[in-house]
Amino acid sequence: MQEIFAGVSWIGVIIGAIVALLVAWLWYSPKVFGAKWAEGSGVDLSDARSMPVSPLIIQFIGLFLMSWFVGVTAVNNALLTVILATAAFCVMYYANGMFGRRSAYARGVDVGYWIVSLAIMIVAQGIF
Repeated sequence: MQEIFAGVSWIGVIIGAIVALLVAWLWYSPKVFGAKWAEGSGVDLSDARSMPVSPLIIQFIGLFLMSWFVGVTAVNNALLTVILATAAFCVMYYANGMFGRRSAYARGVDVGYWIVSLAIMIVAQGIF
């Protein structure tokens, strides 16, 4: 159990998760990818004030856990492990979106976001 805590830059973990969440806000905004993504995902963006809080909280928890995973692999000089895990997750997520009949555009936007998030988290670990 100690290997998932020892030496991890918690500042890097927290900043990586927060920055990735802020990038999601921009990434999925109607001005960037949001409008076409929403259409391909069956999401209604007409009223941003009605954004459900539960998915945002769960998203942040997931980003925190991913950033922690990046921190653990950084400490152990195994960043290729987290890159491989992210690639596997992205492929499985893309396939799941195919089963769910989401558009190729929506799936690509989501996978692109995960790749950008991983890069943010790696940089955060490098800086902090």
